Amino acid sequence: MSGLPKTICGPFRYVLLGVGIFCTGLGIAGIVLPGIPGTLFLLIAVWAFSRSSERFHLWIYNHPRFGRGVRAWHEHGVIPTRAKIAAVTMISVSFAILWGFVLEDWRLAAATGLVLALVAAWIATRPGAVKLEDLA
Repeated sequence: MSGLPKTICGPFRYVLLGVGIFCTGLGIAGIVLPGIPGTLFLLIAVWAFSRSSERFHLWIYNHPRFGRGVRAWHEHGVIPTRAKIAAVTMISVSFAILWGFVLEDWRLAAATGLVLALVAAWIATRPGAVKLEDLA
């Protein structure tokens, strides 16, 4: 993969390697546990590994389970429709919980709702489909 940025040397490389390993763990947990955005953490891990470990970067990028979503985002800016529905649903549930149990000031609730609505709108407007042969 020739599009990789130059690997960083020195202590910061190990920081990025640690970030990549930590985010990979969170990403894998997010595949199984509801409420954790697994793909987001895998994208962060791919970025961190692209600067610290070509081996780990290629492992995630070409992984049979995780690689397809990472490649879809990296190459086409695609969020699968199922993932978009899950994300917007979780945003809505989170806001309902905040509104009902946590936020007492209506101004804070309105500001939180606006930010979450903008995030949900951004997610919903990303492309949702790509030909499978483009991801192979």
